[in-house]
Amino acid sequence: MHPRRQGSDSLGQMKMPEPLAQAFNRQVTLELASSIAYVQLSAYFESVDLPGMASWMRAQAGEERQHADRFMRHLIDRGTEVRIGAIPAPEHGIASPLSAFQEALEQERNVSEAIRDLYRLANEAGDIDALPLLQWFVAEQIEEEASVNEIIAQIRRLGEDGSALLILDRELGQRQTAVG
Repeated sequence: MHPRRQGSDSLGQMKMPEPLAQAFNRQVTLELASSIAYVQLSAYFESVDLPGMASWMRAQAGEERQHADRFMRHLIDRGTEVRIGAIPAPEHGIASPLSAFQEALEQERNVSEAIRDLYRLANEAGDIDALPLLQWFVAEQIEEEASVNEIIAQIRRLGEDGSALLILDRELGQRQTAVG
């Protein structure tokens, strides 16, 4: 039998400090909002007959839901209540494939900054149990931003070449959804 640690519950789980738990719950909400934003971007691509890009956005929406699930699982495993906040409707007004991917990049940058803030908060709180999860997310966000940046660069190189855009659309439709 292990002695009860300071800040532990009766099962020996290390309880998360309340400010950090609130921040984790905000991150769950942000990840779910990001998923919905990607669904909206997918709908845009469907409406302009770019099914590969629509598929890429749907895969990204699924990945964001998986990210929310990882944060929720961490909260639950630590004996902390999950509280999903209000999720605003995504903005409309996408005018082109380029602007859609620029919107996706902005979404990723917002998520990245929120994760860095979580990491700082966990560090300040001395919550070493949260750091491995957050380190994974820091690396994941670098990858996410780089991926979207690459697509933006490709779209810019295409210019007004509709045939090249269709080739890129087909290529993006080949994306396999990663389990994370």
